[in-house]
Amino acid sequence: MDNKKTTLLTRIKDSDIYFSFIKSPTAIISTLILIIIFFCSFFVELVTPYNPFDPSSLSLMDAFTPPSWTDEGLAKFILGTDGQGRDMLATILYGSRISLIVGFSAVIFALVLGVGLGLSAGYFGGKYEMLVMRFTDVQLTVPSILMALLVDGIARGIISRELHDEMAIYVLIFAIGISEWPQFARVSRAATLVEKNKDYVSASTIIGVSNIIIMFKHILPNIMRPVLVIGTIGLALAIIAEATLSFLGVGVPPTTPSLGTLIRLGNDFLFSGEWWITFFPAIFLVILAFSINLLGDWMRDTLNPKLN
Repeated sequence: MDNKKTTLLTRIKDSDIYFSFIKSPTAIISTLILIIIFFCSFFVELVTPYNPFDPSSLSLMDAFTPPSWTDEGLAKFILGTDGQGRDMLATILYGSRISLIVGFSAVIFALVLGVGLGLSAGYFGGKYEMLVMRFTDVQLTVPSILMALLVDGIARGIISRELHDEMAIYVLIFAIGISEWPQFARVSRAATLVEKNKDYVSASTIIGVSNIIIMFKHILPNIMRPVLVIGTIGLALAIIAEATLSFLGVGVPPTTPSLGTLIRLGNDFLFSGEWWITFFPAIFLVILAFSINLLGDWMRDTLNPKLN
């Protein structure tokens, strides 16, 4: 077992990707920032003692407390508090957890749907390929935010308001995922068209290997590089889309606030002097999306075979 771990670590250290990573300060810094954000978001109980979802721990006397470095600030509230007396740092970390869960789930849903349709369309071709790609082209003409708003509006018309609040996160994941899958479909279809003409696919076909095994066991691993790059950049777009929808009031309900909901709630107090309520969630969202984009740019350059 130890030999296997040693061999795996040795292979990782000897790989071109690892060498490119340690030679890229941008990739290292963005990765460290993301690790810190992920740890603080999913283990927020270890970072801050405050729970913004526990009403018994809140006090309206602490409402609108400025950040700790201002004259009226308190040391126990580093980033200040909101209108309900909730610690802004704890609220942002809890909200980022919701945003990350929605973003990851939406990207995984879009990846599975898009890669499945793109892979099958590129492999089988014919009228099926034409149908899938024309449908993809049509959906690409509609902005993703408008598509997500349309899906959310249809969901609100079908299910009751009480049930919609309970299923808001799932509706949001589906709305964002269904608007992002065409990117994965086009990339995977283009890569499949290249791979299916190679010798290993022809050899598998000659010896009688089924199409399903050829697609998912042989072709799929060889087209994952561009798909992973699109997925990384798509994660930042999904998080921003979630924040936009929540800011517009069609995302997650205020009882389970995400970063977009926090920005929307803080926007009501922006011109009354309580600038920190909307400023810090917005800055946190920018840092999160920017770090993911920088990591995605590094992956695009590293995993591009034409640049290696």
